[in-house]
Amino acid sequence: MSTVSTLASDPAAIAAGLWHPPHSSRAIPARLVDIGGSLTVLSDEDGEKDKRLAWGIRSDIEISSRVGSIPRRIVFGNESVFETSDNDAVDAYLESRGEGRSGFVHRLEIVRPRMIAFAVATILLASAIYHYALPALVEVAVLVTPPVVPEIMSAGTLKTLDQTTLGPSKLSDDRRKEIAEQFEAIAAHAEGGAGRYRLNFRDGGLIGPNAFALPDGNLILTDQLVDLAGGDTEMIIGVLGHEIGHVEYKHSLRQLYRAAGVAGLVMLIAGDVGSGVQDVLTQGGGLLALSYSRSAESQADRRSVELMQAAGKDPAALSRFFDLLETKLDDHSDTSMLSTHPGTPERKQAILDYADELRGRRPASGG
Repeated sequence: MSTVSTLASDPAAIAAGLWHPPHSSRAIPARLVDIGGSLTVLSDEDGEKDKRLAWGIRSDIEISSRVGSIPRRIVFGNESVFETSDNDAVDAYLESRGEGRSGFVHRLEIVRPRMIAFAVATILLASAIYHYALPALVEVAVLVTPPVVPEIMSAGTLKTLDQTTLGPSKLSDDRRKEIAEQFEAIAAHAEGGAGRYRLNFRDGGLIGPNAFALPDGNLILTDQLVDLAGGDTEMIIGVLGHEIGHVEYKHSLRQLYRAAGVAGLVMLIAGDVGSGVQDVLTQGGGLLALSYSRSAESQADRRSVELMQAAGKDPAALSRFFDLLETKLDDHSDTSMLSTHPGTPERKQAILDYADELRGRRPASGG
């Protein structure tokens, strides 16, 4: 025993800590020493001091990597564990054996200022790309997009909605015919003419009272919105004119490309760039999750006013849609319950002002 004590007190001693027997939570004060190249755990417990608790050659022992100040675990072949907080001592022992000083995570912590600088630079670069490069790339993408791409997006989105959310319309044939005829009247004045746009009637299900446009010119009108409008068909047509505006200005296409660009930047870091972006662009799965900006909504509102006046209808009809949101749906806030139609009171007044402006122009531009 005296020989062991002498060896334990010589420079071959490594670190103090606690030893846990195999499959036990019991903790025995102990120290780790190197005796003739073998790692040995000696007890520091009263009455059993210097008792050998575990031993083994280095190749049979697992030493956990250093992570900050978390205690190191030395696992022996019999599955007993020696645990120590003296990480520097363990690092010094490993370094003396040519095994390296510490784990990868700890090395990152050592260069914390460098990592902070790198993180800040990454954030600044990402912000610059998002605010400047991405919008420019989106505009280029919109310009070079062949017609088949919006068609694929729209077909995928409508198919998914019909399978999961929307149902067949329950409106009468006469009511659908009346709305469709008036829709064609304003679509005739839109970019591409009436043939570019197709009105689809659906039971809205969870979507409720709404109308929305797909990038290729397909428009969806829900039964619930028709019911909400009552007999005000012109109001419904005003809403559809707004959706035509989104198609003309390619708002949904821009939003999809923007979403794909952001997803691409994220996945460029995380991996699997191709499949994720491809899903967004070809399947259009996230189309309805995208809300338009205020400027896009304002453009579409004004286009509705223009199309309604060109067709000889009430140019301010869309404003009555916002009246319904405020009265029947109790929406008096700055953002509507419909995610694609924010800013109810403000936009209603802008529509009325623009309609008055166009009415004032009519005598001069009429014949």
